[in-house]
Amino acid sequence: MAETVTQIQSAPDYLKPGIEKFLEGATAQAGQALDTSKFAPSVVGLGSLQQQAQQQAATQAGLGTLQFDPNTGAVSGVQGTGVAGFQPFLSSAETSLGGVSPMISTAASRTGPTAFQAFESPYQTAVRDATLAQFDEQAKIRQQRIRDQAGSMIGGLGAGRTGVQLAEYDRKSDMDRALLQAQLNQAGFTQANQLAAQAFDQQGQLAGLQSGLANQQINFAMTQPQLAAGAIGMSQGLGQSDLAYRQAVQDAQQGANRMAAFEPIDRLARFGQGLTGVGGMLGSVQTQTGPAAPTPSPLSGALQAGIGAFSLGKLFG
Repeated sequence: MAETVTQIQSAPDYLKPGIEKFLEGATAQAGQALDTSKFAPSVVGLGSLQQQAQQQAATQAGLGTLQFDPNTGAVSGVQGTGVAGFQPFLSSAETSLGGVSPMISTAASRTGPTAFQAFESPYQTAVRDATLAQFDEQAKIRQQRIRDQAGSMIGGLGAGRTGVQLAEYDRKSDMDRALLQAQLNQAGFTQANQLAAQAFDQQGQLAGLQSGLANQQINFAMTQPQLAAGAIGMSQGLGQSDLAYRQAVQDAQQGANRMAAFEPIDRLARFGQGLTGVGGMLGSVQTQTGPAAPTPSPLSGALQAGIGAFSLGKLFG
């Protein structure tokens, strides 16, 4: 608001009392200092909603507990350190991936020409020995039958033929025994080899499941910041709305305080304009009434300076 008083010359007698009153009022106004603190531009402090959004963002980033200035509400410090919101998922994925390597190593041991040995039945030798012992016992019984038969028919067969018959039987029996033993060994080998192959497949499946679990945990670690950012963004939106409303209330009150402070000056200025209007060529008094020209809100300047802004972008670079 501007006020200019020009020199008044040769005032008529009927205006002199009014001029004297005007000069007295102007002199009194000039001697009174205005308390500009009632309408000086200022920014409201951050409210609990914005502080909560800031703390959520700090917690997500693993920055610890924020400390706030009791007067302005701005961040004044950080206490301790925390764990980023996605870190537990990454740690779990690292642990899961660490378990894949032993499984692959175990699966590798199930391959090769000796892999079956670990799966041979501990009873295989006992079963084979018992089967062969029974076979030997039956062979001796059949040998004795041949001798008994030869003894009862000694006159017909003769000792030479009996010997040939026993030799042929022994040859055939030995072949049968070797074949039986080979069949038993082959059966044990086949079973052990199948168990080794089955164990290899199982270890591979376990490694695949473990790796899949790690991948899921990595996906959780990648998704968690996005979900957290959405929640923090909503909190920030509420905080910004609250901040803008409180700033608007304060600006309106400061405008009212300014109008109240300048009301006597405006009234005196209008009185002076009336005098100059009646007096003709006595000069002029310029004044400005009504609200001042719009100026940027202190809040907008503060936000541009970063005082009221606290975003995930700043936290995560």
